[in-house]
Amino acid sequence: MDLLGGMGRDELRTFSWVAAVVFALAVGVWRPRSLHWTALGSVMLFAALNTGAGVYVLNHFGDSRWSAGGEPPLSAPSFSGTPVVGQFLGPLDSALNGVVGGVNEFLAFKQALPVALDFLAASGWALLVSFPLAVLAAGLSFAAARRRKADFERYRATVDLLKDELEQVKRQISSGHFVDAALPAADEFPDVRPGLMRRA
Repeated sequence: MDLLGGMGRDELRTFSWVAAVVFALAVGVWRPRSLHWTALGSVMLFAALNTGAGVYVLNHFGDSRWSAGGEPPLSAPSFSGTPVVGQFLGPLDSALNGVVGGVNEFLAFKQALPVALDFLAASGWALLVSFPLAVLAAGLSFAAARRRKADFERYRATVDLLKDELEQVKRQISSGHFVDAALPAADEFPDVRPGLMRRA
C-alpha cells in the first residue's frame, strides 16, 4: 500500500517541514531542558524525511506526479493496420513499442531526477546544519554534566562534614564532656539556688 500515493512534490516538501516542526514543539514542551537535543533531533528528522522522499521519487520515477509541465510520453505508430502487408508488420509494432517504452522510461527518469535531487539537496543541507548543532548540544550537555558533578561533590563534602560532626557529638556524649559543656552557667539563672544547679 502506497501511503504517499496522493502526495505530489509540494505536499512531500510541506510534510517534511510540518513533521520536523511538530516534533520540535512536542518534544520541546515535553522536555524543555533539552532544547539543544530537540533542535538536533528535529533537523535530523527533516534530513531523514527528505532523504526518504528523494528515494521514493526515484523508486516511482514513472509516476506522472514528477512530470508536471514536462515532455509528454511518446507513442509508437502502428503498422499492423497497413493494407496487404499489415499482418506481417505485427513484430515491428512490438519492437517499436518496446523501444518507445524504453524512451518513455528514460524521459520519466529524466523528469523525476531533479525532483529527487531537490529532496536530497535539502537533506544534505540539513545534515550540514546538524554538525554544529551536534557540537553545541554535546558542549552544553558536557557543561551540565560537570555542573551536576560539582554539585554532587559539594553535597558529598557537606555530608562528610556532617558525619564528622555527628561522630564528634557521639564521642562527647559517650565521654560525658558534652553534658558538662551543655549545662548553662549558674549566673545565667540568678533566681535558682546554686545547690539546685549542682544537683541538676
